[in-house]
Amino acid sequence: MNKLGKHTWEYTTPVYIQASGTAVGPDEKKGPLGGWFDSSFQTLYCGETSFIKAERKLMKTAFQTCLDKSGVRENQIDYLLAGDLDHQLTASSFTSRDLSIPLFGMYSACATVAQTLLTAAMLIDTRLANYVVACASSHYGIAERQFRYPTEAAVQKRQTAQYTVTGAGAVLLGKKKSNVQITSATVGETIDVGLKDPSNLGAVMAPAAGHTLLTHLRETNREISDYDLILTGDLGRVGSGIFRKWTREHGVLLDERHEDGGSRIFRSTNVFLAGGSGAGCAAVVTYSNVLDRLKQGTLKRVLLIATGALFSRETVKVGETIPAVAHAVALEGVES
Repeated sequence: MNKLGKHTWEYTTPVYIQASGTAVGPDEKKGPLGGWFDSSFQTLYCGETSFIKAERKLMKTAFQTCLDKSGVRENQIDYLLAGDLDHQLTASSFTSRDLSIPLFGMYSACATVAQTLLTAAMLIDTRLANYVVACASSHYGIAERQFRYPTEAAVQKRQTAQYTVTGAGAVLLGKKKSNVQITSATVGETIDVGLKDPSNLGAVMAPAAGHTLLTHLRETNREISDYDLILTGDLGRVGSGIFRKWTREHGVLLDERHEDGGSRIFRSTNVFLAGGSGAGCAAVVTYSNVLDRLKQGTLKRVLLIATGALFSRETVKVGETIPAVAHAVALEGVES
């Protein structure tokens, strides 16, 4: 590894994406990206008796799909890095108990996908591992109850609110050359702009995404034009607009280079309000549609900036403001 600045490093040992797997709920399957997902379920229960078990099934399905596509056996995996939004990483830890793989449970709220990915790549780069799987998941029925209101309460939501994605994504990293390489990463700082509304998390997270983007460009000595796509995890339509304005005010014009997973994953209806959110949002979008575009060559270089609001139901109750973080990972297509 080569440190480029306080926040950023590049991987000097080539780290490649060997395979990926995604599993989603019914609304995600019906959305614009539905054709890219590997597996889907017809209800939020995913054939289980509770939402808690359903999220475990999503993660386990994504994990197994990833391994099946790669041809790598479970006993060849050195580490599993996984995170979710359930209390104390329940989905991740209960999924791992059926696997004979050392577990790193990781949490950066909805930025967890980038945290697991950049750390997994670090383990490969430093030769501490040959194969590492990174997973992230979320579930509408769990996250809404935990961070906002139980769905049974039928609380009227504001148009700025987002709809938690029911889905899980897994990716296998290794040293064998493939079509997609992880080249660098930027770890974000915790940013708090003083907002308190859990129904407007796009506004909470947008400045963190902007701060990480500017840091990454400065420390890598790159321009925005060096990337074909700046993919934010789940700012939603409200947060994406703020992100564009924030970066423009700081001298960076995104033009058409910016896409947001939360804005793309659902159909544009009042049901889904400002778009998708959740740790599974960026995971299923990145590990399906975006990876395919990199493999096909329609994208050459992508900067994934996954964003997370670092709050809990208890911090909201006592009037705390909501801090946010954003981590970035650079993905590049590799010619055969």
